[in-house]
Amino acid sequence: MTQHLAAPAPGTAVPADSTDRPGWWRDAVIYQVYPRSFADGNGDGMGDLPGIRRRLPYLAELGVDAVWLSPFYASPQADAGYDVADYRAIDPMFGDLHDADALIRDAHTLGLRVIVDLVPNHSSDQHDWFRQALREGPGSPLRERYHFRPGKGENGEEPPNDWESIFGGPAWTRTENPDGTPGEWYLHLFAPEQPDFNWDHPAVHDEFRSVLRFWLDMGVDGFRIDVAHGMVKAPGLPDMGHGEQLKLLGNQVLPFFDQDGVHEIYRSWRRILEEYGGDRIGVAEAWTPSADRTALYLRPDELHQAFNFHYLGAPWDAAELRAVIDESLDSLRPVGAATTWVLSNHDVVRHRTRLDGGLPRARAASLLMLALPGSAYVYQGEELGLPEVTDLPDEVRQDPSFFKSDGQDGLRDGCRVPIPWTATGTSYGFGTGESWLPQPAEWAGLSVEEQTGDPGSTLELYRTALRIRREHPDLGAGDAVTWLDAPEGVLAFRRGGFVCTANTTAAPVTLPQTPGTLLLASGPCAGGSRAIDGVLPADTTIWWSV
Repeated sequence: MTQHLAAPAPGTAVPADSTDRPGWWRDAVIYQVYPRSFADGNGDGMGDLPGIRRRLPYLAELGVDAVWLSPFYASPQADAGYDVADYRAIDPMFGDLHDADALIRDAHTLGLRVIVDLVPNHSSDQHDWFRQALREGPGSPLRERYHFRPGKGENGEEPPNDWESIFGGPAWTRTENPDGTPGEWYLHLFAPEQPDFNWDHPAVHDEFRSVLRFWLDMGVDGFRIDVAHGMVKAPGLPDMGHGEQLKLLGNQVLPFFDQDGVHEIYRSWRRILEEYGGDRIGVAEAWTPSADRTALYLRPDELHQAFNFHYLGAPWDAAELRAVIDESLDSLRPVGAATTWVLSNHDVVRHRTRLDGGLPRARAASLLMLALPGSAYVYQGEELGLPEVTDLPDEVRQDPSFFKSDGQDGLRDGCRVPIPWTATGTSYGFGTGESWLPQPAEWAGLSVEEQTGDPGSTLELYRTALRIRREHPDLGAGDAVTWLDAPEGVLAFRRGGFVCTANTTAAPVTLPQTPGTLLLASGPCAGGSRAIDGVLPADTTIWWSV
């Protein structure tokens, strides 16, 4: 049942000193917190809102502008909270609405904005609407809020169409009628416990407009919209016509992803966001075939940001990085939106491991990302240089697609292992007990405690980079870079009085000239603050003041 809390009046929860930057998101650094794995406040091995609240000063000191919280709603946790049973309640494993209210207020006091996840493509199968629809059987009006269909075949024994679940297997599950006979089928693009809403039904629109207002009245500063490219399905739910297993990260044109009808939904949501003061924003998790298609979500009357998955998927290669940077900036310039940059999140392999170059390459990639014009997203633990955990035992894994065949790789648990805060303790300071996923022993040396104050640590690199990014007049917001001549394998660009050079090769490269005064380097350099003997070390990014 929905929890209740006396909420502040709309627009009053954000302190005045955090609303004096119109368009704050255009150059914001936004830190993703995965609540299960950030900090455990009660020692039960699972992260929670009180734990996050106690660690907010760390994030303020790190220098980020906002915190994005992955789902904490009431949920059976069939997909780590992305199966929501009640959009207005906190799951007891994370706390309650009073904890959420206190977290939002504390964050604002520290100058941090709060973005929460919204999951509108599907609910949990334990949502009241869906449970009642099953109880009432065929013909129930509530079934119209989901995609219930009779099956094909003589006795309806075949799914209604050939769509497949992203997690593997058919995208349809057959129900049982109240009298025990086989019933209709319902659509779920993800797990069977996640039935898809029917966004052709006006009640679904009304419900989510109400949910938006509930959390805006609580004081949140925006929403990250899960599967923002889903929701609307092609009329008639046509067959795809082929049997290739689908991938969420693919570039296929699909009858259930990136349909044009989603844009009217976001226009209505934008009107709601603008009713509230303080520049409340919408952020799309939209996997689209091209950057131009992503830009459609960011027209002036729609959402404010979209994750740049085209950049996230780029290899550590100068030519390919330059191409995706240009494409990203060029595609968003016509709609006046700020580009976002991201290297890691809760669904992909951490970039230290994915880029296949160890910590030096991960640090270089981070410094390059933070130099680009627009907004940057930092996934918890990347500021510590955490690698992917690739050797988790099968018996501890919880990613639902791990237990399916032919779905996603099923290995998302490796980037969700709780982060280390101290060098000692049963969970390295994550909590007072164990952690819900085991942490590698070597993470003691990567803990916040061990890295704080060490000028060579990745944590101090991030702190310094974010401070320079805030202070330098030519960093942060913008929509263009000026490319400079550079040796093969090197990216070099200028932004006013700032230059960034990134060597993506595994060998040192001689620069044609020293660009200026060294501001920050991702790795060791010779020659002091003025020059580095004309040599840019392998897998190294350097910031210069000119």
